[in-house]
Amino acid sequence: MGATSMMRARFKQIATALEIRPALVGTLSTLLLLIIWSTWASEAEGMHSSFVGPLELLRRLYLLATQGYGGTSLWVHIGASLFRTGAGFIAGAIVGICVGMAMGYSSIISSALAPFFSFIRPIPPIAYIPLVILWFGIGEFSKIVLIFLASFLYVALNTAAGVRAVPQELIRVARSLGTSNFRLLYAVILPEALPYVMLGLKVALALSWAVVVAAELVAAQAGLGYLIMDAGTFFRIPDLYVGILLIGLIGLMLERGLTLFERRFVHWSGK
Repeated sequence: MGATSMMRARFKQIATALEIRPALVGTLSTLLLLIIWSTWASEAEGMHSSFVGPLELLRRLYLLATQGYGGTSLWVHIGASLFRTGAGFIAGAIVGICVGMAMGYSSIISSALAPFFSFIRPIPPIAYIPLVILWFGIGEFSKIVLIFLASFLYVALNTAAGVRAVPQELIRVARSLGTSNFRLLYAVILPEALPYVMLGLKVALALSWAVVVAAELVAAQAGLGYLIMDAGTFFRIPDLYVGILLIGLIGLMLERGLTLFERRFVHWSGK
């Protein structure tokens, strides 16, 4: 009985340590995945040419970083994708926050725009690619418009939900103190709705990064989507893996950056 109690206490200590050190758990799981991947790739390398191990992937990443791809620097490909994502995401976030604030504040505006949002919400953003190219051509603007559409929807809907979730008692107190409508929006309602806004921004950023890669698969001369398409077309398997790896790593860094921003400026969320 004493040994059982000691084992339970030990397991509880281990569980507590794992909860305290989430970064350690993440590192260990990543190392385990790399070991499994390396072992699997070394065994399958002779049977199928499409398997690439982590060491070969790192070697190819270094070559692309130093020599470029298709006569263009790898950093130009990354920069092109980031520029398109940033331009479309920022524009969609600004317009989405403004529209979402208006929808959450005014039931008339919400009722007028609700059918429009209900119609476009089930449509995946990549379905607009042929239409956007038809309207705006194959240049940069069409890709930015596509990312704008992808980010605008989620930011607007989450902002509207956040505005509606603001306690009415808080609004009544602010009005009783003589707060104007404009000051009420930016000084009371917007700070209270920020957790919802940040949730919408996170979803919109992840979706924007995915959409830019899909948009670059069509009529692009630079970008990670172009790199993946071209490498797949000419069966450059290591380069294809590098493109996928970079998309995942950059997407992870973008998400972590937005999370750090949230912790810094919306630190009260969830408390």
